[in-house]
Parts: sequence; structure tokens; C-alpha cells
Amino acid sequence: MFRISEIHLKLDGTEQDLIKQAAARLKVAPAEIRSLKLYKKSVDARKKDDVHFICTVDVDCILKRPPKDSKITEAEPYRYALPAGKPRALRPVVVGFGPAGLFAALILAQAGQRPIVFERGSAVEKRKEQVEHFWKTGELNPDCNVQFGEGGAGTFSDGKLNTGTKDSRSRKVLEEFVAAGAPPEILYLAKPHIGTDRLPCAVKAIREQILSLGGEVHFETALKKILIKDGKVTGAEVKPQDGSTYTVDTDRLILAVGHSARDTFEMLHSLGIPMEQKPFSVGARIEHPQSLIDRAQYGKFAGHPNLGAADYKLAVHLENGRGVYTFCMCPGGSVVAAASEPGRLVTNGMSNFARDGANANAALLVGVGPQDFGDEHPLAGMEFQRRLEAEAFRLGGENCHAPIQRVEDFLKRVPTKSLGDVKPTYLPGITPCSLDDCLPNFITDSMRQGIQLMNRKLRGFSFPDALLTAVETRSSSPVRVLRGENFQSPLAEGLFPCGEGAGYAGGIISAAVDGIKCAEQIIIDM
Repeated sequence: MFRISEIHLKLDGTEQDLIKQAAARLKVAPAEIRSLKLYKKSVDARKKDDVHFICTVDVDCILKRPPKDSKITEAEPYRYALPAGKPRALRPVVVGFGPAGLFAALILAQAGQRPIVFERGSAVEKRKEQVEHFWKTGELNPDCNVQFGEGGAGTFSDGKLNTGTKDSRSRKVLEEFVAAGAPPEILYLAKPHIGTDRLPCAVKAIREQILSLGGEVHFETALKKILIKDGKVTGAEVKPQDGSTYTVDTDRLILAVGHSARDTFEMLHSLGIPMEQKPFSVGARIEHPQSLIDRAQYGKFAGHPNLGAADYKLAVHLENGRGVYTFCMCPGGSVVAAASEPGRLVTNGMSNFARDGANANAALLVGVGPQDFGDEHPLAGMEFQRRLEAEAFRLGGENCHAPIQRVEDFLKRVPTKSLGDVKPTYLPGITPCSLDDCLPNFITDSMRQGIQLMNRKLRGFSFPDALLTAVETRSSSPVRVLRGENFQSPLAEGLFPCGEGAGYAGGIISAAVDGIKCAEQIIIDM
């Protein structure tokens, strides 16, 4: 089996075209190729008059030795090997059932460890109903929302699976998603996504596999306290929604609570668990017509059925030392309400698998760090988030309506009175205003500079009627829960801070990979 990279394919190209090109590169007849499989596929839109695909393929043919070509290598099939280990006397506990907790529990279950999972939110079927109710009415369930519940925050985003991690375990994550019903093309697309509409089914299927292997999953059950004696974890105190509490004995606890588990961070601090402030980013969602983004990225090829909705990823560095960048870009998607605490307002973005909505949106973010938080307390960044979210809630009208401003008005520093051609997608409602009334000047000034610089990179980014919906504060965790080389807390043996909430991941794939690593450590640590 040979792997051939950098094969150019026209937008209307077929598998036969790939076979012909692969055969030419191998210097064999097309008939000598037994099979061809896509390994990677991406869009090359650097030249707007020649938008095409770049492919890497795995080819099986009768050729024993390929011609000398740096773009042709031996293809080695990926195989994930579970580490060897015996079931522990005490069953491991996983707290949180987002990507990190989901895959930690899956690996533990596959290894015969029979994990016990606690998730404060609901199962994904019920969670979907509660989130949609919030979007319609503004009535928030603090324990089950866009941030909390089976699947984690990524369930109500775009299901993006692209990642910067080079860890081979990312392939394991993709393969498990496909086995659970996700679209097979996520295995080879350069920017794979599942979509908010399809991800819940895949998450549920993985949960069912964990249960079939002897694991337990307890929904609507929050962690109240980690029990520690002589520097070692001895159990977990949990509280179901009926108000009762009970204790589970364990000596291995994976803490995968996500970046919004603020009460859990407070509990960890009260226990003396080492943690520190961590830089993150804040800003607003920027919303454009998807057709504008398509034209800017694909030129005359915009709208081609094989391209789909165009995306973008932009970053600039300002003279003031701040970085401004776009994050979690959602082609053909919606801006959504993502609060997890009463009296606070948070935005996020999501797309369905088809990405066929009229608007594109992305977070437009400014980097912030300890120097901005006004306090050396480990949780000062979290309180910084809370202050911005409270101001946005107030400015929106204290009814979960989001503050919104046209880009032209924002750049001119005048409040928005009426909207233009871009129809906002945020529910339950919006309040036209000036975002300077809910974000600090150093944030809005940086966003203004960023928009104008980004317009040089992506024509139309400063489109006058584009919309800014505030605030976006949950780009990543505001804290890092410290751990050593063995993935455990230095002051609590058996406690595994894990995933995005603990400060060790950023996105579905990297969080899932971190969950796998923590699970592996438990399996081999006998």
C-alpha cells in the first residue's frame, strides 16, 4: 500500500480521475491499481481563478517498489492499541461527559475498567429539548444548557474536529465517531465537522457502548466534593437533582468538567488543589452573509456544490501587543445563547452538518491575561468573565436578549439604532446598542483595529451591515488545574485534571485525546 500526496483534483473530478493521476505518479497502468482510498482532502483556494482540491490517497497496486518520489511513501494503517492492565479494586470515576470525559470513559470501558460517570446535565436527547426551550423563552436551566450536559459545549457548536494536535490518538477519536454514526468523510477531510444536528446521535451511540461494556452513566448528578485523605483521593460526594447526596468510593477520579464549571473550580480551590490563572480571550460574535464569505474565499467558484459553505481563520497582532483573531467559525450557522449562570449572557456559534444557513459567524476575540484580571487570585480570570457577562445581560435588557451592533456603527463608535441587510440569528432576541457599554475599552479598541486589518486579508470582513453580538467569553478555560507528568494533581494522588476545563485542551479532538491519555494512565498505573 502506497500513500501519494499532493494530487490536484478539479472540483468536478471523480475517483477515476484520482486513479489516473495515481497511476501516472506510480508509472503503472490504471488497471494495475487494485484499490484507492482518500486519506486527506482539502480545498486550495489560493488562486481564485483555479480553486481545486488537494488530495492524499492510499493506493493498493501490484507494484513492489514505487518510483523515487518524496510524495510517495509506504502507507501504514492506523491501529490503536489499548494498554494492558487489570481491573482496579475500586472502579474509576469520571466527572463530566464532554469530549474528554466521554473518551476517557470509553477507553476505560474498552479496557474492562467499568467506569462510573457523573454528569451534572441531562442525556443528550433531553438536553436538546432544554436548550431549545432556553433559546425560545430565555428560561435557563443552570445545570443543563449549552455548556453542561452530555457531549459538552461542543455539542451545540459545529462539531468541529480539526485540531492542531499531532497526537496519533486523534485518529482513534475520528474512527470511534464514524463507528458511532458520524459521516465517514471526517476521516479524510482536512477540516472535518459533524454538525450540531448529527453530533448528538454519535455521542449517544458512544454512551451506549460504554454501558454495554459495564460502565455506568449517571446524568443530572453533580460533583459536590472530592474526598481526599493523606494526599490521596478516596471518593467523590455527588448530588442528584432530587437534592440527596451520596458518596462513591474510588481512588482514581478523572475531572473533565469543561471550561464553565465555575462552582467546581471554587470547590477545588477550597480544597487547596493547586491551580493558576490562565490566559484566554474575550470579544463578540461577528456575523456576515455567507454569500459574502463564499465570494471572498472562492471567487467565481462560489456556490459550487462540491465546495459547500466557505470558512475562514484570521489573526492579527496589534501594535499595543494584543492579539486579535477569529475562533470557532461556523459557516452557514447561527449565533446562539450559551449562558450557564442566571443573570449573565454568553454567546457561541453553531452550524448543522449541511451548513446551509444564510449567515456565517465566528468569534472575534482579543487575548487577555492575568495583567487584565485585577487580582492574583487563581480564579480572578473567572470573575473577569462573570463581570463582562453580567454587563452584557444588563445591556441586553435583563431578559437574555443579546447586545448587538452593526460593524459600521461599531467602527464609528455610534450606537446602533436599526439593523441593515444582515438578519441576526441569535435567540431569544437582540437589543441594538453600543458594545462599548459592556466591554472594556481595551477590548473594543483592539476589535476595531482587528476588523480593519482582517478586511485586508478577507475582503468584506468590515461589511457595514455585518453584526457584532456580545459577549463571547468562553473561548477557553480561565484556569489551569496543575498536574504532573503522570497526569495527576501534585497534591492529590488519583486526581486527574483533564481536558479543556482543566486547561489542557482546546476543542473536541484535543479534549478527547487528553481524556484518552488520562484513561491510559489509570489502566497502566497498578
